Amino acid sequence: MLTQSKKRIFDQEKSEYTFRSLNSIINSLNFAKELFDNVNLELIIVDHNSEKSVVDKIKLIISNQFFKSRFISLNVDDFKKDINSKNEKNEKVTLNQMSNMSNIHQSLILAKESDDLIYFVEDDYIHSIHAIKEMIFTYEKLSSMLKSELILCPSDYPYLYSEIENAKIFLGNKNHWRTIKETLCTFLMSKQMVMKYWEELTYMCKFEHYPFEKPLHNIYEKEYCLSPIPSIAIHCTNINSIFGLSPNVDWKKTWEESELK
Repeated sequence: MLTQSKKRIFDQEKSEYTFRSLNSIINSLNFAKELFDNVNLELIIVDHNSEKSVVDKIKLIISNQFFKSRFISLNVDDFKKDINSKNEKNEKVTLNQMSNMSNIHQSLILAKESDDLIYFVEDDYIHSIHAIKEMIFTYEKLSSMLKSELILCPSDYPYLYSEIENAKIFLGNKNHWRTIKETLCTFLMSKQMVMKYWEELTYMCKFEHYPFEKPLHNIYEKEYCLSPIPSIAIHCTNINSIFGLSPNVDWKKTWEESELK
């Protein structure tokens, strides 16, 4: 998925997905604003080589919000030395993939600075207005019920319905949530879980697996990873992807609501 090149749904410029993803997250944060009265909330954007006009617009979007924010320009050279030049297929790792791996590595390092929950988000996930509140309340409810840390993914991926397999169903805040064994690189995780699986998570940034997220999937064999039914965020990838458009969601409505006003 990180190297996909097919046309995306809505067929817009890449920057438009970034702007709408960011705006949808901010809208969702504002909808859940009362939850953050005593929380040290910070939104951090890690960017690599975006055009100045895109960077300026991102900085404008995150300015004057109720939460703290940071914009970090990624230096891939800081991480290149740690990346194996050959991947699991014994092929040369592309520069684009090195950038993706470095971005994830930088995000993990930033996660070490956090106090509690970290939400890692790729730049093509359009969130519903209820997404953040649903994830926070669901995390609190189910982690207490299960007496365990857990991972939450915001998307109900199509692949989940391509095979018949057993899954546990839980009632979250408003949505039902099901156990899953695979995600991409958008998920919510506690700092405790990040530190517990630091080696596995950073290995994903040093060696290109197939699938890329294999180290994550290995973690999900040991820990609860849940996704919502229906989806609370749509992944704006190509329409035929098994990790693309979620079922039973009004994609057009979600897209239109994320437009910058």
